Amino acid sequence: MTDYSSQHCEACRADAPLASPEATEAFLDTHPDWSLLKQDGIDRLVRTYTFRDFAGALAFTNEIGAIAEAEGHHPALLVEWGQVRVEWWSHKIRGLHENDFIMAAKCDAVHSRGG
Repeated sequence: MTDYSSQHCEACRADAPLASPEATEAFLDTHPDWSLLKQDGIDRLVRTYTFRDFAGALAFTNEIGAIAEAEGHHPALLVEWGQVRVEWWSHKIRGLHENDFIMAAKCDAVHSRGG
């Protein structure tokens, strides 16, 4: 199993390869709380995290935002009372890249430590 949470994103070029279906399946097998969503023909990783209240959801969102800024790879975030929906995909290649697996795993690590 690849430990994506300890890796860092690489700059994604417009000609970067999409993640293979096998790599995507392997990620989803080892990260079962994530699902694959096809929106406008583009594969995305999606997960909703739950929290006790809005403050917890917002704190998590702020931490993910800081990591995203540091890594140069940014998600779609929907913050609501007690939950945050996170979507990862690579805009330049209109689909999934290894960076998306890395960032999804980083989100899981933040959530598991109570962030």
